[in-house]
Amino acid sequence: MQEARVLPGRGQTGSELVRSRIALRVRLRSVSPGDRLSDAGVLAEELGISEITVRRALEGMCQDGLLDRRRGRAGGTFVAPGWDTVVAVMHDAAEADSLDAFHLLLECGLVAHSAGELPSGQLAGLQALVDEMDLAVDPARLLELETRFHLDLAEALGGAGIREVAADLLGRLCLLLPAPAPAVLRAQNRCHIELLAALGRGAMDPAVRAVKKHRHARPD
Repeated sequence: MQEARVLPGRGQTGSELVRSRIALRVRLRSVSPGDRLSDAGVLAEELGISEITVRRALEGMCQDGLLDRRRGRAGGTFVAPGWDTVVAVMHDAAEADSLDAFHLLLECGLVAHSAGELPSGQLAGLQALVDEMDLAVDPARLLELETRFHLDLAEALGGAGIREVAADLLGRLCLLLPAPAPAVLRAQNRCHIELLAALGRGAMDPAVRAVKKHRHARPD
């Protein structure tokens, strides 16, 4: 098994991969503060890294206060109830800006490569996310849908492997940036609408502009 997966810029070690993927799962609400995580062996298999690397990463996250280790019959490793409070002190604007810039470059490249070549119906799932986001009221649900949109966009335009790259980036950003306010998320969803409309008619330049606009979206 591989011990690390490297992204552009500062490479991501196996332990950092564990941290970022757990952070992404919290953002996607597949686990919530207080929930028990899968066993280390299961996580190792899912992430394609060694079990000892996963165990070390989980121990580090426990020391940081992101996770709790409980013993006994009902024990295991749990997402800490104070997850959001701990993450807030880990924000790093400089590193986040670098990763966010690479994510922008990735999406612009995918859009430029795919515009005019998308099979009919390939955008339907993304449109459903946009429509649901437009109606969502719960801030956590808005944030979840925003994240899912970018994961699904990466897969729709680049395949499963590119989705994994996007997951690595987005997971790391979950730990480095504060979550956008609901008003910002709604402004970003308007960029999603513009992007899908441009992709649907095969208009590359407007599609790329929508991706760039998304990064600096501001509420009305």
